Amino acid sequence: MTLTFRLPWPLLRVLRSVVSGASTSRGTPQRDGPPAINELYHARRLSLVRLAVLMVDDLPTAEDVVQDVFAALYQRHGADLRTIADPHAYLTAGVMNAARSVLRRRRSARAYVPPPPPPVPAAEEEALLSEEDQEVLAALARLTVRQRQVVVLRYWSELSEREIAEVLHVSRGTVKSTASRALTILRDALSELRR
Repeated sequence: MTLTFRLPWPLLRVLRSVVSGASTSRGTPQRDGPPAINELYHARRLSLVRLAVLMVDDLPTAEDVVQDVFAALYQRHGADLRTIADPHAYLTAGVMNAARSVLRRRRSARAYVPPPPPPVPAAEEEALLSEEDQEVLAALARLTVRQRQVVVLRYWSELSEREIAEVLHVSRGTVKSTASRALTILRDALSELRR
């Protein structure tokens, strides 16, 4: 979607009066203070959207950024902007900051790498397992990672408690207690599954 260039209506009025030779002071009465928020919105919205598009490279997001900045301005200062010295600079800074926030969120979202899904055994592997083997695998799934490591190293790899402690960087006492808890959990799980 492309943006069409439209001049803000106050500028159009000034240009018309200059072209027709009329003085700008004889046109609409000039305000002493800063414009009200609705005038400011109509005068600056498109230029701020263009600025935001240059930053975020996405028209809908740019429009959202500008809308959010105007909403925050209205919420903070109301419709009359006399408390702001330079509302134009305030809006420009607000759009720039909001666009930077959008870019930071995008960068964070792109940097996130979801964890890989857990490996799923092939269908033929499960078909070849006996019912008892499937029960043991289901019981093993109830153990914590550390408990599974100790059980596999102790009863599959046939390592001693000292060797397991060195591999896992824990004490021998931790290996003993972990193995004991793991075997208790396995016994309870297998008895539940076989009922």
